[in-house]
Amino acid sequence: MAEEITNPTTRNYKFRELKVYASTEWLADNKKKYRQVFDRYETTYIYAELSFHNKLFDVKDWEVDVELRCYAMKKNSKLLCSLPFRRKVSKYDHFMFIREGWGNKTEGAFWKKGTYFWEAWIEGEKVATKYFYVEEAGREALPGENPYLEVQSLKLYEGPYDDVIEDERLYYETFSSEETRYIYVEIVLQNLFREKSWHCELFTKFYNDARELKGQVVRLQRIDKRDDLIRITAGWGSNVKGSWRRDRYTAELVFMDKLLAVIPFEVAEDFEEGTSGVLLPNRQSSILFAPDESLNKTFEEVMSNLTNLIGLEAIKKQVKDHARYIQFLQLRKERGFEEKERINVHSVFIGNPGTGKTTVAQMMGLLYKKMGLLSKGHVHEVDRVDLVGEYIGQTAPKVKEAIEKARGGVLFIDEAYALARSNDDSKDFGREVIEILVKEMSGEGGKDFAVIVAGYPKEMKHFLDSNPGLKSRFKLYFEFPDYLPQELSQIAKVAADNKGVKLHPAAKEKIDELIISAFRTRDRSFGNARFVYDLIEKSKINLGLRVMSKEDPKTLPAEELALVEYDDVAKIEVKPRIQLPNIPVDEPLLRESLDELQRLVGMDNIKEQINELVRLVRFYRETNRDVLNSFFLHTVFIGNPGTGKTTVARILTKIYKALGVLERGHMIETDRQGLVAGHVGQTAIKTAERIDEAMGGVLFIDEAYALSISRGGSDFGDEAIQTLLKRMEDHRGRFFVFVAGYPDNMEAFLKANPGLNSRFDKILKFEDYNPKELHRIALQMLSEESVVPSPEAEEHLRSYLTFLYDYRDKYFGNARTVRNVVNEAIKNHNLRLAALSPEVRANTPPNLLTFEDVEPFKLDKSSFVFNKKSIGFKRGEG
Repeated sequence: MAEEITNPTTRNYKFRELKVYASTEWLADNKKKYRQVFDRYETTYIYAELSFHNKLFDVKDWEVDVELRCYAMKKNSKLLCSLPFRRKVSKYDHFMFIREGWGNKTEGAFWKKGTYFWEAWIEGEKVATKYFYVEEAGREALPGENPYLEVQSLKLYEGPYDDVIEDERLYYETFSSEETRYIYVEIVLQNLFREKSWHCELFTKFYNDARELKGQVVRLQRIDKRDDLIRITAGWGSNVKGSWRRDRYTAELVFMDKLLAVIPFEVAEDFEEGTSGVLLPNRQSSILFAPDESLNKTFEEVMSNLTNLIGLEAIKKQVKDHARYIQFLQLRKERGFEEKERINVHSVFIGNPGTGKTTVAQMMGLLYKKMGLLSKGHVHEVDRVDLVGEYIGQTAPKVKEAIEKARGGVLFIDEAYALARSNDDSKDFGREVIEILVKEMSGEGGKDFAVIVAGYPKEMKHFLDSNPGLKSRFKLYFEFPDYLPQELSQIAKVAADNKGVKLHPAAKEKIDELIISAFRTRDRSFGNARFVYDLIEKSKINLGLRVMSKEDPKTLPAEELALVEYDDVAKIEVKPRIQLPNIPVDEPLLRESLDELQRLVGMDNIKEQINELVRLVRFYRETNRDVLNSFFLHTVFIGNPGTGKTTVARILTKIYKALGVLERGHMIETDRQGLVAGHVGQTAIKTAERIDEAMGGVLFIDEAYALSISRGGSDFGDEAIQTLLKRMEDHRGRFFVFVAGYPDNMEAFLKANPGLNSRFDKILKFEDYNPKELHRIALQMLSEESVVPSPEAEEHLRSYLTFLYDYRDKYFGNARTVRNVVNEAIKNHNLRLAALSPEVRANTPPNLLTFEDVEPFKLDKSSFVFNKKSIGFKRGEG
C-alpha cells in the first residue's frame, strides 16, 4: 500500500490511493495493470496513478494543483522528474484519477536496476509515497523465457485467517462448501537468478467457473541470491465457514504480467485429499509436480546419493565413517552405556569454491535427520553480511534469527573466516558473532542444529584461532580438494542434463579443452563445478541465440533446440579481453606533454623510462597489438618529498590520454583518508566510489604505504587494498592506478600483499635533487615571479642550497624546501621595498633580488629548527 500522509485541515478532496503501472492497456472499471516490480528490458515508461474522492461532488467544479515526483533510491534520494500541473475537477465525478509517467519509448533505455518511488503532492502538500522496483536478470529474456523463477510445486489446503504451519497442513483437491474458511495455495518456486538479490511480486488470483474474480492476493518479497527455493502462501476466503459456494475454481499465479501457472480445484459437499494437476503456459495437459522427497529418503538412500557424487572419494569415506560411528554411539546408548559428551555434529569444511561443500552439507543434514540428531535436516546458508550488524546492538539479533531459521537443520556459514578479520580487532562486530556461536553451540540452545563453517585453509585456521572456545566446538574437519579435469568433464555431462541440453561430440571436446586450460592456470579462486556449470549455461545461451537467429525457429525439430554444437562453445570467452578504445593519437597533446616533461629539472632516468614507454605503446598501437592486455600500466612512484612525483604523474596521465590509451585522461588524487572509512563494510564502498570516479583515467594514491600500516583494532586499510586489487583485475585497462610514497615505506607496502607487486608494471624512482638542480629550480621559481637575482644574491642562494643539501635527512623537502626559501626571499624583497620612501622606491629596480634579501639565510646548523641527535653520552653538569 502507498504511505498516506494525513492532515486534519479541511480540503476539497480525500486521498484515496497511489498506484504504479507500466502497461497503458485499459482494463474494466477504468483500471490498469498495477504492480510494483518491473523488468528493465521490458519497461519503457512507468506511470503513477493518483486518485482521490471529490468532496464537492454534485456541488461545483473546482481546480486542483497536483505534482508527481519520481525519485531513485541511492545514498540520497535522487530526483528523476517533477511533473506539476493544474487539473479541473468536475462536480459530476465521484473520484478523480490523475495518471502521468516517466521514462523512454525504447525498452531498457531509461530504467536501470534499483529501488524507486513516486510522491504525490496536492495543493503543495505530500499526500502519498509509493515504492517500486526495477529488476534485471543480466540479459534480455528470450521469447517465452522466465529468467527469474520456475514453478516447482503448487498445493492447496484449508485454514483460518492466520494460516497453518507447514507440518499441520492437509492438502486437498476438493473442498467442503460448509466447512471451508480460507483456501490457501502453497507455492514453491525455484530461484533461477542467483547472481544478485531481487524483488519478487507474485499475484495469486482466484476465479470461479464463470471467470469472475473472487479474490486476489499480492505477495511482494525480497529474494536473497542464496535462496534456491522461494516459498510463498496466499489464501482467500473468510473466517466464517460457508463463504465458498459449490463450483469449480482456479487459482492463477501471475508474475510481471505473465501467467506462471494455474491450479484448478472444486468446492463440493466434502473434502477430498490429494494434489491437483497444474496447468503451465505452452503445455496442453496438466502436470503433477512431484513433492520434494529428499527429506523423506531412507538412511541407505542418502548414503547411496553420497556415493554417486562425482569425485570427493576421501570426503565420502570420511562422511560414511562419521555416520557409522554415530550409529555405534547410538547402539551403545541403547545398551545402557552413558557418554559423557553429546554427539558432536559441528564441522569445518576447507576448500576452494565449487568443490561440493554445500552439497555435502545438505547430505549431512539429511543423515543427521535420519539418525535422529536433527528434527528437519534442512540447510540455512549465511555469510558475514547476514550475521554482522552495522551498528552496536544489531549483530546479536541477526545471529539469533539465523540460528532459529536453521533450528532442526544445519547453519552453513560460507567464508566464515570473514568473521575474524584480525585477532586484535576488538571493534569488529564479527567477533561478537563468534562469541554468540560459541555460547549457542555449547549450551542448551545448541540442541537440534548443526553448524558447518566453510572457507580457505589458511583463513580458516586464523578463524578457529581467533577464539579459544571456538576450535574446541568443532571436532570434524573435511578438506575438499579441487576437482580433477576428468571429474570436471563428468560434471559437465551432469550439468548438460540438468540444463536440458545435449553436447555434440565436438562441443564436448571443446568443453574439455576449456576445462583443462582453466585447471592448469587455476588459483584458489577457481570455481571448479561452478566454472563448469557456467560453461554449460553460456553454451545454452549461445545455442538459444543461434536458434532464434534463424528465419522460422518454431519449425525446427525438438532435437535442434537441445543440441549444443561446437560453435556454441567456441564463442565462450572464459576471460573476456578488453579492446583498446579506437581513439587516434593526439599528436599536439603528446608533443605538449613530452615538452612539459623535458622542461622539468633533472630526473633524466625518469624521462628516459617514460620516453621508452611512449615509443613502446606507440609501436603497439601502430602494429594493431593489444596494449591493455599486454601491460597493466599501473605505476609506482618512489621518492622523497618534493622530488616531482605528483607533477610527473599528472604529465604521464596526459601522455596516456594523448596516446589514446585512456578514454577521459583525468586524474583523481586521493590518500588513505579518501579510501578508508571508520566502520565495518564502509571502506569497500568508499574505495569503490573513488575508483568509479577514476574510470577512464588515473587514480593517484599519495602516501599509499599508509594503507598497509596497522593502526590498531579498527584498521580497514587492507580492505581498501583488496577492493583496489579486485577492481584493477576486473576492470583491466579501464583505469590505471598510480601509487606514490617514500622509498622505505613503499617497499614495505608492495611486500604487504602478494598481489600488489604483480599488478604494477613500472616503478619510477625519483632521486633527491643535487645542488645544481636545486639552484636551477630556484631560478625557475624566481623567474615565474618575474624576479631576477643579483650576482651576489644568486651566489648566496647557491651556497645556501648546497649547505641544505649537505645536511639533508630523509625528511628533506627537495623542491618544496626550495619553494619555501624562494618565498621567504621574495617576502624579504617586498619588505625591503615597502620600507623605502616612494621617491627612493621609484628609482629602485622593483624586480631585482639583492644580497640584502637573502642575507638572513645563514650557513649555520644552529639555525635548524630541529637538530639531529648524535650518538654518545650526555655530559652531566657540575
